[in-house]
Amino acid sequence: MAMLAFKSEEQSQLQLVEREEIDDEEDLFEAIDKLISHGINAGDVKKLQDAGIYSCNGLMMQTKKSLTGIKGLSEAKVDKICEAAEKIVNFGYITGSDALLRRKSVVRITTGSQALDELLGGGIETLAITEAFGEFRSGKTQLAHTLCVSTQLPTNMRGGNGKVAYIDTEGTFRPDRIVPIAERFGMDPGAVLDNIIYARAYTYEHQYNLLVGLAAKMAEEPFRLLIVDSVIALFRVDFTGRGELADRQQKLAQMLSRLTKIAEEFNVAVYMTNQVIADPGGGVFISDPKKPAGGHVLAHAATIRLMFRKGKGEQRVCKVFDAPNLPEAEHIFQITPGGIADAKD
Repeated sequence: MAMLAFKSEEQSQLQLVEREEIDDEEDLFEAIDKLISHGINAGDVKKLQDAGIYSCNGLMMQTKKSLTGIKGLSEAKVDKICEAAEKIVNFGYITGSDALLRRKSVVRITTGSQALDELLGGGIETLAITEAFGEFRSGKTQLAHTLCVSTQLPTNMRGGNGKVAYIDTEGTFRPDRIVPIAERFGMDPGAVLDNIIYARAYTYEHQYNLLVGLAAKMAEEPFRLLIVDSVIALFRVDFTGRGELADRQQKLAQMLSRLTKIAEEFNVAVYMTNQVIADPGGGVFISDPKKPAGGHVLAHAATIRLMFRKGKGEQRVCKVFDAPNLPEAEHIFQITPGGIADAKD
């Protein structure tokens, strides 16, 4: 599998060379085919793949109820499959030291701005969902476009050395925007665009099915980033009124659960943008009574929440709204023709 990497330090242009296999990945990812050597019928393994399950890790993230819902799999077969998967993948308790070792597989992808990277502890993390919310024109989609390029940088350049999947629900992806960003990073725009797979979603069901189909691609090729821009837009259109709110939140929870599983199963970073809603109950003392859409369901699903707002001119402000390991702080960055960059004084 060819990926972008440096041929020599003197060259500013990145060339396509063979991607080196990363040994650490083998521990994270156990192909579903391994079940065959544990006595599972190849036909049953094919049924799992048709349902979007391509690894033993992904299989263990499913409930037995959802597995028996797959055509041709009885309860007895599901029990046997799960028993075989448990022998391949350890989903039980591990020590804190082992958990720390597992965290070493986390890749941090540069945002293009050093100040923003420092705010995020090194960049956008794999094995996690990073949510960016803010008004229109606050820089959320611009960061998505910059990450499309920076993810393909070699790891020694604070990239992810991997491909990008982009699910667009608002029609804001612009491939021509990728070209100047790739040139800024000294990369071949054509090769960069070839390493981005893009899909335009029109309904929340279409959006979910795109995520299911993504497992097949991620099992075969080295992906490092999944972008969903935006995660909530189609839910706000397809569900209307308070009468459908409970159903909407349940469907949204299922979608977010799928995103979490993709992040952890394939060691990818999930970057999703979110819209804001007016909060009339915010009180007179709050200068900007807006809050992220999606309610508590979305708030609990996101690992890291970033709040974006406009600054002067092309400057934008990013604030860490919620994160398990980052202090609450903010930094200014700038939108340039070459993507996200440090703000100029």
